[in-house]
Amino acid sequence: MADSKTSRRTTAAAKPANSARGASGTGTTRRKALSTRRTSYTKAEIEEIFSRFAARDPEPRGELLYVNPFTLLVAVVLSAQATDVGVNKATRGLFAAASTPAEMVALGEEGVREHIRTIGLYRNKAKNVIALSLALIAEHGGEVPHDRDALQALPGVGRKTANVVLNIAFGDPTIAVDTHIFRIANRIGLAPGKTTDAVEAHLEKVIPAAFKQHAHHWLILHGRYVCKARKPDCTACLIADICKSPEKTLPA
Repeated sequence: MADSKTSRRTTAAAKPANSARGASGTGTTRRKALSTRRTSYTKAEIEEIFSRFAARDPEPRGELLYVNPFTLLVAVVLSAQATDVGVNKATRGLFAAASTPAEMVALGEEGVREHIRTIGLYRNKAKNVIALSLALIAEHGGEVPHDRDALQALPGVGRKTANVVLNIAFGDPTIAVDTHIFRIANRIGLAPGKTTDAVEAHLEKVIPAAFKQHAHHWLILHGRYVCKARKPDCTACLIADICKSPEKTLPA
């Protein structure tokens, strides 16, 4: 789920590029300009899509384990290029040993590495965990800030990670675009875009306000278990009759 601050080129739908973040105050204009392709669905169809998601799973939850906003932030940072299952196995011991920034700093980079060595890029991630813990202590009194810019200023935290924390920890209706959401948005034509920023802006535009709180959870879970990358399971899809993807395998 987490993202790096390094921009990447868009080489395929499964590997979205991260758009440049721009200066403060220009983000809204920039992100609106990114979203130029229209959705394939009417407002009524989009309402129906999310109504079905809500009826099946009214209170969806992310699959990363955490005990407070700080451990949520750490878990999301660790989840870059790793599975939630793998992260959860590593963080059970880590969070038992350290669940606050001060405890994490006391554990030290080497201690963090020992807990997360089964996760990809664990050495760099351990550095980021200690660095962001120090930053939280020095700049935010040891608390996770309820502010996007402040979150993105932390080591290892990009826009997607900030959106996850804002949504789960603080209840903001943000949409964190990971590879699953990027793929679905483009595959079915819900919110086409060449970059994660473009897809995020498009989703914010087309998703009804009543569904924004849980939208990214529904879409992530749908992409992870139903509309999978290699072979979507259209027979198990609750929106198959509405879906306009050319990859759909069900009869029209």
